[in-house]
Amino acid sequence: MLQLSNLNVYYGESHILRNVDMTIPEGEMVCLIGRNGVGKTTLLKTIMGLLKSRTGNIVYGAENINATTTDKRARLGIGYVPQGRDVIPRLTVKENLLLGLEARPTGRPKNATIPDEIFELFPVLKTMLSRMGGDLSGGQQQQLAIARALMGKPKLLLLDEPTEGIQPSIILEIEAAVKRIIQATGISVLLVEQHLHFVRQADKYYAMQKGGIVASGPTRELSQEVIQKFLAV
Repeated sequence: MLQLSNLNVYYGESHILRNVDMTIPEGEMVCLIGRNGVGKTTLLKTIMGLLKSRTGNIVYGAENINATTTDKRARLGIGYVPQGRDVIPRLTVKENLLLGLEARPTGRPKNATIPDEIFELFPVLKTMLSRMGGDLSGGQQQQLAIARALMGKPKLLLLDEPTEGIQPSIILEIEAAVKRIIQATGISVLLVEQHLHFVRQADKYYAMQKGGIVASGPTRELSQEVIQKFLAV
């Protein structure tokens, strides 16, 4: 599904990502762990085309997308839920959701509606369609942000710390929704996360330190030593 090889990314002359190699298989969830500031968000932004790599390759499907713009990556089927959610506060929940249709290959269809599958995953949104996005709680905004990304029918979903600042009961709901999304649609997920229970839902993990991948493997083999070394919780 996604293959990263020898990826190097800089902010000015600051070397942020260092020779990153990573594989996201089709239909699996891969979790990227690491303490704050090691380059995890930078990696997601690079995959999405918001940042450019100085060297290396990003291959999505069978296509090298190094030179592909962010909007075209979205229409190829890469969905992105950034850290902080980026819900548009002065649009309603319905308007935020319909905005996600812009990521479909043919753009937003006329007379578009919100599919029932969205409300099956996130029932609370159905009761809040006319509420402003900025009036929602943090957990509700996170559910809206994921639902908005799903409106584009992505094949690969990038989630940047979806449980940050969210109460434990909502974290479990988001975990369950992401697992159902994978089971129902077969999409791939790259998850940046520090909540250990969520990390363990992934099929595979990569650990990042100082911009490089320093450990990886099946999450069932994720040792306490790796957890203590690379997770900030």
